[in-house]
Amino acid sequence: MSKPNIVVLGTGMAGWGAAHRLHAEGIAPVMYDKNSHYGGHTASFRFDTGFLFDLGPHISFTKDPRIQALLADNVDQQFETIQINLNNYWRGYWPQHPVQLHLRGLPDELIVKVISDFVEERNAPERPIKNYADWLLASFGRTFAESFPMQYTRKYHLTPAENLSTDWLGPRIYRPSLEEVLRGAISEAAPQVHYITHFRYPKNGGFKAYLEKFVPLGNLKLDHELISVDPRTRQLTFSNGFTTNYDSLVSSVPLPDLISMIQGAPSDVVEAAKLLACSTVVLVNVGIDRSEISNAHMTYFYDEDYTFTRLSFPHMLSPTNTPPGAGSIQAEVYFSEKYKPLTCSPDDLIEPVIRDLKRCGLIREEDKVLFKKAMKLRYANVIFDLDRAAALKKVHAYLDDLGIAYCGRYGDWGYMWTDESFISGEKAADRALAVHSQAAR
Repeated sequence: MSKPNIVVLGTGMAGWGAAHRLHAEGIAPVMYDKNSHYGGHTASFRFDTGFLFDLGPHISFTKDPRIQALLADNVDQQFETIQINLNNYWRGYWPQHPVQLHLRGLPDELIVKVISDFVEERNAPERPIKNYADWLLASFGRTFAESFPMQYTRKYHLTPAENLSTDWLGPRIYRPSLEEVLRGAISEAAPQVHYITHFRYPKNGGFKAYLEKFVPLGNLKLDHELISVDPRTRQLTFSNGFTTNYDSLVSSVPLPDLISMIQGAPSDVVEAAKLLACSTVVLVNVGIDRSEISNAHMTYFYDEDYTFTRLSFPHMLSPTNTPPGAGSIQAEVYFSEKYKPLTCSPDDLIEPVIRDLKRCGLIREEDKVLFKKAMKLRYANVIFDLDRAAALKKVHAYLDDLGIAYCGRYGDWGYMWTDESFISGEKAADRALAVHSQAAR
């Protein structure tokens, strides 16, 4: 049997997972990306000023030994191993993360009310969990739920907790015992409980360095923006006028975009794809002439009058991410086409972010801002609203019928970390091979 012509759309983690799996079968797929660079959302950029920023805070904390070894080999074992430190900002207080285990230092009245509600909820009759709000109330009681995660949900997911399912939770939010809550309220020796304890990050080149050795696995075609998929003729058309055919197709293209480009897609599938919600993020990257900014690698901001939802500090991941002696901050400001559209230019958010960084004390008045730049990512995080499950089932069933193997965060339309995206790409490659094998019989 001749080698199949397998095309991979997208060159992020999922796309390279597909290429890696196909390479094991002796197949070098043609890989198309609309951008002038590869890497998708795992790309990194070094600017003339010497500052390097990833497209969002990317770290490798996979516990999968195979993926650990693969990524380590890709950077010739040159990576930093870092014990993570996370904190939060709430009304002028800086509790450790997760807040539910670190109430000590918050206002006494709040602590008493949180614990009282927590106990009351533990003793209440069990109620059905219909949405994320129900889960939060049952897990923490009303005071904590409304003061912390429900506020953060409105900033991060752009919709109230009542409109979210619980499908995405997994290990992401820790549900403590009463003893753990009490210990964290009275003692500084509260446990550090989080799904990430240590992580790895390349010494040089940013997170994208993990991808460099994957590049020879595929025939890379950059600056190719897909505009049409004809599943009957198996033809792809790009905005530059180029057309090509495929035997099997692997796609990490976001589902709403992919469905809109498929010729002859049924109207009910098109409408279902429009219901799939995702956040848009503006990343405001700031460099200053001081590295001692924060002792945390990431900070969650609950206050809704602060522009940003989350901060990370790239210079703490590798000293090569900034010029010597400098520090860097990446602020995430979230929007959603479905719930909270972005109505200004990304650049308009730079000064409000810097103002709020000064307001909370992370940037001092005497600090010199050496670098500032805003970058917009139309697709950031999948929003697990109550429309998602039914709409996704319809869209995926249609793509399965067409034999298009979807993968990655925006193909599977799930809450995926980078290792999960890579494995998703591998699985999609297996499906693409199976489609070709079945067609060849």
